[in-house]
This record gives sequence, C-alpha cells and structure tokens, in this order.
Amino acid sequence: MNSPIKLGSGLSQKDLTPESASPTDIAPLGRAKKPSHELTAQEEITAADWKAIAADEEFALLLRAKFRFILPATIFFIVYYFLLPISVGWFPDFMARRLPGGLNLAYLFALSQFFMAWALAFLYLSVAMRWDLKAASLVRKFFVAKGQER
Repeated sequence: MNSPIKLGSGLSQKDLTPESASPTDIAPLGRAKKPSHELTAQEEITAADWKAIAADEEFALLLRAKFRFILPATIFFIVYYFLLPISVGWFPDFMARRLPGGLNLAYLFALSQFFMAWALAFLYLSVAMRWDLKAASLVRKFFVAKGQER
C-alpha cells in the first residue's frame, strides 16, 4: 500500500499521504499549534468561553443594536415592497396616471424598489461593518483573557 513512487532514472520517493493522519493529502507542517484561521469548528469550540461572551454586557448591547436596525429595516422593506401591488389593486386610476416621459406612477414605483433595495443594502453593509468590528474586539478580549492570541 505504501509503495515507493518512481521518479525516473532509478530514483524513488515514499508516498507520505497515508501517514499524515489527515483526511486530505495535506501533511502537517510540524507546527506545535495551528493558527486560528486553520482551526476546525470542533477545535474552535474550546478556543473561547462562549458562555462568558454571551453573558457579557457589551455583547448584549451589540445584539440590541443589531435588533434596533434589522427589525425596522425589515418592516420598512416589506411595507415598501407590498405597497406596489396593494396600490395597483386598490387605487388603479391613481397608479395609472401618466408622468412626463411616458411612464405611469406604477412603473415609477416599481423602478424605485430597485433603488430602495440597493440603498438599504448599502446602508446595511455600512452598519454591519461596525457590528463586525465590535464583535471582533469582543471575541479578541475574551481570547486575550484566556491567554490566547487572535
């Protein structure tokens, strides 16, 4: 099973794949400890005290900040999205009004939904970036408290 590989002109090399103790063909690099970005989910569970993080006041503030943005943004999106079919169904004469350029209000409103979704997405990205920085500093604080570096 672990037969030598012929390299040409009489040279051979032993195949080390079965001896790497790895499910892949990547052999361990001889480091004493894996870097944090190479940890598996099972190995990372023990890397921090997740219960302590969940109990931390800073984490609770982060969750509240996310909730204060995500809930109203979602409600706004749903209301804005369903306002078009509701308006067309209940106020067809109003939505059929012609505007300069040949469009009617219904088409203009439908086009505005694209811009509203893009604006909401960019707003979410800018806010979520701040949340990610806060979450990273929180996790880093707990990793340093445990004597690990992140």
